[in-house]
Amino acid sequence: MANLVPGLLICLMAVQTIQHDGNRTKIIMPPGVMPKTFKGRLHKHNQTNQLYPSTNPWLYVNSEDPVTDYTTGVLSTRVIPSSYILAMLVGIPSNVYILTFLRLKTKSSSTVVLHLNLALSDLLLLLSLALRVHYHLNGNNWIFGEISCRFITALFYGNVYSSAQTIACISLKRYLAVVKPFLYRRLAKTTLTVWTCLVVWFLFSAVIVPELLVRQSYHVTQLGVTTCHDVLPLDEKSHSVLVPYRLMMVCLGFIVPFLICIYAHVAVVYHLGQSCCDWKPFIRVSTLVFIIFAVCFLPSGILHIAHYIRLFSGGDDRLYGYYRVAVCLCCFHSCLDPFLCMLISKMAASELQFISLRGKPQRSNVMT
Repeated sequence: MANLVPGLLICLMAVQTIQHDGNRTKIIMPPGVMPKTFKGRLHKHNQTNQLYPSTNPWLYVNSEDPVTDYTTGVLSTRVIPSSYILAMLVGIPSNVYILTFLRLKTKSSSTVVLHLNLALSDLLLLLSLALRVHYHLNGNNWIFGEISCRFITALFYGNVYSSAQTIACISLKRYLAVVKPFLYRRLAKTTLTVWTCLVVWFLFSAVIVPELLVRQSYHVTQLGVTTCHDVLPLDEKSHSVLVPYRLMMVCLGFIVPFLICIYAHVAVVYHLGQSCCDWKPFIRVSTLVFIIFAVCFLPSGILHIAHYIRLFSGGDDRLYGYYRVAVCLCCFHSCLDPFLCMLISKMAASELQFISLRGKPQRSNVMT
């Protein structure tokens, strides 16, 4: 009989670790299994486990970590979706307008191809925000299933990088027209532009495929919600490769385009400044476009890189919440692109003077 006492005590301690709150069952896990912020520990279960009636995999997070504040806070449930809604209301009609009427207003076919490519990428990015708005307003609870979560996540990241790469191509085209006018004239501009856009969409495919192959939605037990992409079991073999891969893609998808834009802008401004003609209006427009690009993309790019470096080196991803806020600026750039496109189109007559090889402005530019 005395031998049964320790066994009974162990059973009583096990029963006390299971707390019932109404019809919801909650399991108190020992502190040692709690992962770091914005990461979850995957709990694998089968259909015979009655404590987990959901078919979705479950993740455990520490309720005291910043992931809880982010998921339940005003920032992710009100500020971020409000920003997305504003970007959609402005950006979707304006990008549709560009796709519909730009080819009628611009004579250069290569310029039309690039701007149509940018408008298409921005439009897909803005359309992908619709379900994410519902997700954030619903307390970061995804109800649309795993397939739609993978598709929306892939579409979002793919088009963010695609927009940055297309803007870099437009800057490079302007650089060739101003700095290398003889070379620019000899190029088969339309064919080259089409191939450039195909390369951009190839890189877009390289970005979205890994996001489509791994699970993106998990049920977080402590929060009682199903997150989409925000909390992932990065310690699992299926997801661990995403960290170095995303770090590489943010370098190729943002750092390289940003460096191209910086070099192209500085070179264009320098050569215009060397001209005897007054190109101040063109310089102001070009500078405004570059500043808007830097303000919208630079914060998210820096935070994205810093987030994955910290995550890859020490498993700390407390910067993820700040990164999600900075991504809103990328969405605002997508709704500003059509207006910048129309502003630049008004300067097209000035740009033609660089590549026409006629008149005094071009002769002074050739001498530089």
